[in-house]
Amino acid sequence: MNQTEKPQQKKDVIIVGTGIAGSLIAKLLTDHVFDTDTKKMIHRSETDDSKTYKELSILMYEAGLEAGIELDSATSMVTYNDYIRKFYIEEAKVPNSPYPNLKQAPSPNVLDIEPIVPPFPDKKGYLVQFGPMPFASDAIRVGGGTTLHWLGTTPRMLPNDFRLKEQYGRAMDWPIDYEMLKPYYEMAEFEIGVSGNVAAQEYPIKESMEEYYGKNYVFPMEEIPQSYMDHQIINGLAGTSVQLNFEEYPIMLVPSPQGRNSTPNIAYGTSKIVKAEASESGYILTLKNIENEEYKALGAVWNPYMGERCEGNASCVPICPVQAKYNALKTLKKALYKVNKNQNLQRNHNIQVQAQSVVYKLSVDVADQEKISKVHIRRYISREKTEFVEEVIDTNETIVILAANAFENPKILLNSKYTVFENGQNVEKTVANRSDQVGRNLMDHMVMLTWGLFPDPVYSYRGPGSTTNISSFRDGNFRSEFSAWISPLDNWGWSWPAFSPGSDLSEFLNDGLFGEELKDALTHRLSRQVLFHFEIEQLPNPDNRVTINDQYLDVLGIPRPVINYGLTEYEMRAMEQAKLASDQMFARLGIEDFTKYNATDNNTFIYNNVRYSYNGAGHIVGTHRMGDNPDDSVTNSYCKSWDHPNLYIVGAGNMTTLGTSNPTLTLSAFTIRSVESILKDLETILK
Repeated sequence: MNQTEKPQQKKDVIIVGTGIAGSLIAKLLTDHVFDTDTKKMIHRSETDDSKTYKELSILMYEAGLEAGIELDSATSMVTYNDYIRKFYIEEAKVPNSPYPNLKQAPSPNVLDIEPIVPPFPDKKGYLVQFGPMPFASDAIRVGGGTTLHWLGTTPRMLPNDFRLKEQYGRAMDWPIDYEMLKPYYEMAEFEIGVSGNVAAQEYPIKESMEEYYGKNYVFPMEEIPQSYMDHQIINGLAGTSVQLNFEEYPIMLVPSPQGRNSTPNIAYGTSKIVKAEASESGYILTLKNIENEEYKALGAVWNPYMGERCEGNASCVPICPVQAKYNALKTLKKALYKVNKNQNLQRNHNIQVQAQSVVYKLSVDVADQEKISKVHIRRYISREKTEFVEEVIDTNETIVILAANAFENPKILLNSKYTVFENGQNVEKTVANRSDQVGRNLMDHMVMLTWGLFPDPVYSYRGPGSTTNISSFRDGNFRSEFSAWISPLDNWGWSWPAFSPGSDLSEFLNDGLFGEELKDALTHRLSRQVLFHFEIEQLPNPDNRVTINDQYLDVLGIPRPVINYGLTEYEMRAMEQAKLASDQMFARLGIEDFTKYNATDNNTFIYNNVRYSYNGAGHIVGTHRMGDNPDDSVTNSYCKSWDHPNLYIVGAGNMTTLGTSNPTLTLSAFTIRSVESILKDLETILK
């Protein structure tokens, strides 16, 4: 190991992570410059050749390989095609299967999950799992982050999701509400390029869709067509309801908003920019039309004319072969390349991305113990070797933004110790952890699957993984007693719970079927497979947490995430109720139920003498939550640390509660909002 205090030109901003949170911040900041006359941040579109402006200098760190963030057309195409080839040859087509499995920057993988036998932890994978239940979700440390293998479903949270304490006496309310976040949802939907039909949305809320979305609001692109299977289920459940907890719940089947390209919506109008405008309190971001520039779907990073439309490849998880599905590399490229006066893309040399660089701790200034003064990095030389160079970067006049996932952000913070002299003695503290909430309140959606055979062929295994959801149980008075959930209808047949079609082929061969008999048996089963999917909300629980322990280090000598995780009766009862809902819907549709939960399942439990099993949704949130009070939260509503004025901590870990929507759109919305505060702080520094 070589250690260097790395000489460098002062950076205005350091961003840790190139996933969607880090890439959004980088893109929005590089869209603005500092006007040295007015001493204000302004959008590039407002610059004047006769005036002087200061460009923001930004440095980003990525733990993944260099190739993953080289976004020139040729290199990015080669890298992405390597991902696709790896996906083809991997036997297990799990979310992480296309991407590099790095020993220097390891990732949690669903293939590593095993039941926990107390008192011994499960140490098989990157996570050290103490249980009592194994945490069932994965993430990937690669350029673009986990958006490379997300499904791409983009519903907004509901108004009551932000006020569970006020409405139902549960958990803790957010420091922001839905109305406050609404304009930032619109900005996030523009950046991601959401396809959907606002008029077809229906939720169990008191607000009308016009109040919820805004008058005349439409998504940037037309909805992705619902599958044939969806239509058969919609027709079969039309006008019906489910009885739970002595109440009737009408079945609402809604086409899901999607972060993937379809046909641009004429009603959406022109393309847009997100522009900061100075206000009395600082800056406000607004979504502005670009006159005479029509909205276009953004294709692949290496070729804008590839991936302009979803081709229905049905491999959204783990990889879209043509990049019709959004991933954060598209946003990162907008930060790295700007359109010059000749309307050509030109490399923006004011932002650098340094890959193969694992940020593992922060230091606090000895003289000013509120300020983050250093970032510590271990930069590995190649994926084959474990040698690394230790780098220490001065950040006294820099804004530091942790934008890693909800495992990595708390891991860095918990590894960042400093000592203060209080009441006549030295007291050890942890960065940003006055509230003792760093690493706590780890949440995920528990995915309970039910599967069966439809009476007639519905032709699964076509199109995106899910195009319709049942929204009936996303909110209601029952939330005072058990979790809410959303129910996507999955177009993947039984591939998730039963490893179809391979398992079907194996079963029929073992039964002695061959030739026409085998073909007929496979045709009958595979064409009728139906999968319902219940994503059950988990409440924040301080005992569900990420910690670190010097006994468990990776090959770079950095602590691995140590996980303590379990369920409460609130979530278990919701699983019971969701299975009752599934039983009623299967009966209405004439579906032969093949659902079976086994004692050998990794995530299984008994509740009221009935066995239930679940999977992870990949929705890892809650480990550095935002709030109104520094005593019970890690950041304020702008994701700014309560404890350190030059530190922001952004990403899914900021979520106060989980709600029933996939978290990517919501974390994008509040990350965009955080840029208002970052711009205000930059103005103060640059003055």
